[in-house]
Amino acid sequence: MAGHDRSRLARERTEEERAREREARDAELPIPPIPAPGGGPRQPPGAPISSRRTGRRRSPPARAGALLALGVVIIVAVAVVGSLHGSHHAKPLAAPTIVKVVIPEGKTRLQIAQIAAAAGLRGSYRAASRRSPRLDPAHYGAPPGTDVLEGFLFPATYDMDSGASVSRLVEEQLLAFEERFGASEIASARSLHVTPYQLLTVASMVEREALIAHDRPLIAAVIYNRLREGMPLGIDATIYYAVELATGIATYTHELTTAQLHIESPYNTRTHTGLPPTPISNPGTASIEAAAHPAHVPFLYYVAGADGCGEQVFSTTFAQFERDAAAYQAAVARNGGRPPTCARK
Repeated sequence: MAGHDRSRLARERTEEERAREREARDAELPIPPIPAPGGGPRQPPGAPISSRRTGRRRSPPARAGALLALGVVIIVAVAVVGSLHGSHHAKPLAAPTIVKVVIPEGKTRLQIAQIAAAAGLRGSYRAASRRSPRLDPAHYGAPPGTDVLEGFLFPATYDMDSGASVSRLVEEQLLAFEERFGASEIASARSLHVTPYQLLTVASMVEREALIAHDRPLIAAVIYNRLREGMPLGIDATIYYAVELATGIATYTHELTTAQLHIESPYNTRTHTGLPPTPISNPGTASIEAAAHPAHVPFLYYVAGADGCGEQVFSTTFAQFERDAAAYQAAVARNGGRPPTCARK
């Protein structure tokens, strides 16, 4: 038994020694490296820090910048998508309504004011057409103190925004005039011994007097011939203009009365010699051309034809003029005091 105990103690000492040896060996073993984040390769113990490892140590700021950039991209994308989504619900901007303002040849400022008001333009056309920084009548030889743009307000069809200012219309008219009255017309005025403003005044009378194209240069010739002779022009269109200014009636179409034929006005070319102080209408291209290139004829008189078809009857003597005028007055009487009606078709 004792021997057995010694043998057992020996074995226990041997196992105890073996346990101490295992502990000693375990104490000498190197500590295993910690796995890299994400299951990447492990760094051997005692190895120097590589540049790859150094990059990972600086990675938190880089990741923060990347995340920030990603956030900006997401915000922009959300904004774009939102705007696209909202565009389906937003009402499209309506295009401005265009109004055609039709101004026939020979209309006066008073008459154009009515047209502008009917077209829905804003403001007072009469005030806007008195003067403009765009055009000075004095540059065309107008007398000092001329304060209206009558004659320069070119007749045409103008496309205007609905509710636009009348000043815009006046500006467009003056621009159109400048495009059509230039060096050629100014040269013609000099050759006729008148100013460009006087030529424009002649054109305004031709526009109101002529009913057919053929008569335009003939009427212009009569005006220039009478000016050279120092004779009163005796043009009824200027008296109509005087009546319109006196009464404020933009379109006076009745036959002139005896009193109106003697109205005291510088526009009464029966009682005053020379040209009226301003144009009496706003002429178109054809009448400006006729005033710049009058016919070469000796006529001093004309009167409306008795047939009522629009032609004027021209003459060189007062006696012939009286016969032509009497024929017209008889035709008016037969028509109940109204201008004769043309029977031609």
